[in-house]
Amino acid sequence: MSEVLANYTSLHIGGPAKNFVRATTEEELVNAVKAADAAGEEVLILGGGSNVLVGDAGFNGTVIHVETKGNSYHVDACSGGMITVAAGEDWDGFVAWILEKGFAGLETMSGIPGTVGGAPIQNIGAYGHEVSEVIARVRTWDRKAGAYKTFSNSECEFSYRSSVFKRNPGRYVVIDVTFQLRNGEMSLPIKYKELASYLGVELEARVLVSDVRKAVLALRAAKGMLLDAKDHDTWSAGSFFVNPILSAADASKLPADAPRWVQEDGKVKTSAAWLMEQAGVKKGDLHNGAGVSNKHVLALINNGNATATDILELARSARKIVKDKFGITLEPEVQFIGLSLD
Repeated sequence: MSEVLANYTSLHIGGPAKNFVRATTEEELVNAVKAADAAGEEVLILGGGSNVLVGDAGFNGTVIHVETKGNSYHVDACSGGMITVAAGEDWDGFVAWILEKGFAGLETMSGIPGTVGGAPIQNIGAYGHEVSEVIARVRTWDRKAGAYKTFSNSECEFSYRSSVFKRNPGRYVVIDVTFQLRNGEMSLPIKYKELASYLGVELEARVLVSDVRKAVLALRAAKGMLLDAKDHDTWSAGSFFVNPILSAADASKLPADAPRWVQEDGKVKTSAAWLMEQAGVKKGDLHNGAGVSNKHVLALINNGNATATDILELARSARKIVKDKFGITLEPEVQFIGLSLD
């Protein structure tokens, strides 16, 4: 069955798939992957489609849309809950459900689009916390070995917006993810200044998880980072670039007012959005059907009729402006299908 991939991505961009398979169970997912591999077909595993830019020519292979559902959890009075969730579950739906069940640890990641299966691949995070902090294990289908493989947290090799899964693209198909969450109404320490200011608390304070979720959703909405099919300003892939992590020497060359977050290894993370704005990228900038969000410069949007090429050219322009101004090459957070930023 052929499908136009624009219907399955948050950018609403993407040409047709040669073959399109819906996998609603674990068995269907693994069998679809095995069949495509046996036929020598190129495979694209697609979840929420919130972090991809698919080329206008589409995908000349088999797209497997992960629609698996279900979860199970065990609660221990001391250690909290161990919750195993199918890869196809909606991420924010899972976060809302888990908070209602009385667990804490995912509240700052409210509103992130996509599926549970995509969370460990990107090591998603927001407002000072990453999903790697609460993942116990990830169960996958290893296409190279033709067998199931379960990764412990340390085996996932998590780093900023990356993992062993991202560094071995296509090899591991996420089947389900097990989270270890603690019982409680109070959040993890608030580590992000913007969120602390919105909540009216000091950094490192703990507040009700329900209040954190409301605050995060409000902040994301103000930045156009909550998907709305009727609002083109949210037709994006979220943050297009990751925040650069620089050596201490390179960070010292930045202007004094540049954002700086010192990492455990002594390196310094700075803000991609700040670099773009200081270099001259403006909210509302347009390039054919593509644009920079009116709410946040890190979100490159489809104004309704953008092509993948439009988005790509806008991204290249922003990248060049930052490189020319600061000597820093922004790296994409978005996955490219049939395209290259370089």
